[in-house]
Amino acid sequence: MTRRGFGAALIALAAALAPLTGAAQTRFTDDGRRTITLPARVAHVLPAGPPASVDLLMMAPETLVGLTTALTPAEAAFLPARAAALPTIGRLTGHGKTISLDAVKTMAPDLVVDIGYVGGPFVALADRVQRQTGIPYVLIDGSLAETPATLRKLGKALKRPARGEALAHYAEETLALVKSRLAAVPDERRPRVYFARGSSGLETGIDGSINTEVLALAGARNAAHSTPQAHGLITVSLSQILAWQPDVIIAIDPAFYRAVWHDPQWQRLAAVRAKRVYLAPALPFGWVDEPPAANRLIGLRWLVKLLHPALFPEDIRTEARRFYALFYGREPTDRQLDQLLAGATPSG
Repeated sequence: MTRRGFGAALIALAAALAPLTGAAQTRFTDDGRRTITLPARVAHVLPAGPPASVDLLMMAPETLVGLTTALTPAEAAFLPARAAALPTIGRLTGHGKTISLDAVKTMAPDLVVDIGYVGGPFVALADRVQRQTGIPYVLIDGSLAETPATLRKLGKALKRPARGEALAHYAEETLALVKSRLAAVPDERRPRVYFARGSSGLETGIDGSINTEVLALAGARNAAHSTPQAHGLITVSLSQILAWQPDVIIAIDPAFYRAVWHDPQWQRLAAVRAKRVYLAPALPFGWVDEPPAANRLIGLRWLVKLLHPALFPEDIRTEARRFYALFYGREPTDRQLDQLLAGATPSG
């Protein structure tokens, strides 16, 4: 081989090996104001908590090393088969942390992703995990209003910008549509909504909680007002709910939804007597919460139509098909839509 030919061969070899040697590594600034060096190729990703698990399942399911929580058969039925085959790995962050740093090293992901709150404790956790494992850890804001940016950043971090843009476009369309149609609705025409969590219905989220973001964006007034002493999720008494007298109750637990109609104490609420209690759809993931991730976009469309039907004539079944096909890669059947929306629409 001539010297010129040998030189050309070396250049070609270097180009071929570039993705493997870090030549294509990129710098990424996350929402914790941390600058991370991303690997050239992102093939295996570990979600730190449930919101990241769901958003990654939507964005790039082929990259997931596992899900934070096991799928039930009912949840798996709404997802492609590869999702149901993913192992359950537990979580690095939030309540019920179950993954050790040794387990993170063993799974050897290219990247760890956390989506949700980005305050000090979460930054500290990200720094500690990255320092002790040597694995890049990306922290992204998971608030509902920031979903377009969340999805674009996630797409960029995963080296899948086109997919991120496609999902972000839907999020922007949804948020803009809702905002424009509610713009002229005065506060007094926005119903007071109580968000009932758990089998007792006595857990709720106050104003400003990530768990109740859908309510505010859907043109509702949260019956549970924030106070200096309370934030996030709180437990309240039935007497407190009676004092609030909400116009509408949104439940997420089927057991509570079934029981509320027969409980004489809850019958003291006008919303119950008027049958204005609705069960939020929850398959494969909650439409209002659980977890607070991009799954809430379809919940926003559902809830705003429920609360302001004259402003939103669109068919929620048609919209659900579009959302599920784009975000989950599987369009629900008519029977599945019936299952989803049982208890989620006015009864008469």
